[in-house]
Amino acid sequence: MAETVYEMTYGKIREYQEELEDRKTRVAAEIAERLKEARAHGDITENSEFDDAKQAYADNDMRIVEIEEILKNAKVIDEKGISKTRVTLGGKVLLRHEDTGIEQEYMIVSAKEEDIMIGKLSSESPVGQAILGKRKGDTVEVKTPTGMLKYSIVRISRPKGSDE
Repeated sequence: MAETVYEMTYGKIREYQEELEDRKTRVAAEIAERLKEARAHGDITENSEFDDAKQAYADNDMRIVEIEEILKNAKVIDEKGISKTRVTLGGKVLLRHEDTGIEQEYMIVSAKEEDIMIGKLSSESPVGQAILGKRKGDTVEVKTPTGMLKYSIVRISRPKGSDE
């Protein structure tokens, strides 16, 4: 089975690397201390502190494995290669909601980076899928659980710092 490739910005890869380092050092040490303290309370068969610490240990290990898998299969988006004329992964787009006239700028990112609250829209979301490959002036309709939404592409740009 082919492994999933995770295309993402260099910044997101750095975030994962930092989280991995933190989990392997600080978080692991804190959990080890919790386990040690829980064992010191005696009988571990009915020790909720020990059970909680064991669960935290397992959760931390699972997250470490997940991050290592992501990093192993990560592909950095070449920001200098991002199109200024078509909506692409890593690019920015200003969308106008046709019913309300409200304009919102988004950076198109992988699902691993999505955070709509800070303007990061997943390329795998319904809106992301609808606008990928489109040009300035194009209009798209997106089917949502609440009905059809219509957006116009007002502007396409590269992230700051990628135009050098």
